[in-house]
Formats: sequence, C-alpha cells, structure tokens
Amino acid sequence: MQQQIPIRDVNQHLSRYIDSVENGSDIIITRRGKPVARLTAITEPQTLSRKQQAARQRTLARMDQGYELGGEAFDRDTSHER
Repeated sequence: MQQQIPIRDVNQHLSRYIDSVENGSDIIITRRGKPVARLTAITEPQTLSRKQQAARQRTLARMDQGYELGGEAFDRDTSHER
C-alpha cells in the first residue's frame, strides 16, 4: 500500500512510518503537496549471474595488475602512498 505523507508528519512520527514500511507499505514524502522522496523497505541484495560474476572477477584481476602510465607501473597502493 502506498501512502503520501507530508514531510512535517514524517519528522514528527518517523518511527511509526518506519514500522509501516517494515510491514510492506511504501511511503511517498511530500513537501507542499509535491512528492520529494520515497521511504521504502530495503530488499535483500540480488545475487550476480554467472556472467556478471565472471566479469567482476576479470575486473578485479585487472585492477590487481595495476596500470602502466608513462612507462612506470601504477597500482592502487602506489597511488595512496604519501
């Protein structure tokens, strides 16, 4: 169920609206009658597909190798040295 609630009411009764969201409601927060934000429950993160997982592994492996800039090896650790 979706509700539209003025921002003033949300400020005054936030815990009540958090409880409502936990129970499945979706709340649109309004300012002067115009929607400005949505309060919704956090869902469980999606798992990556095999292709996405493989792409992630390739990217992490490439990042571990570092990048060459101007003939010198450059990696994350080097960039954070002071």
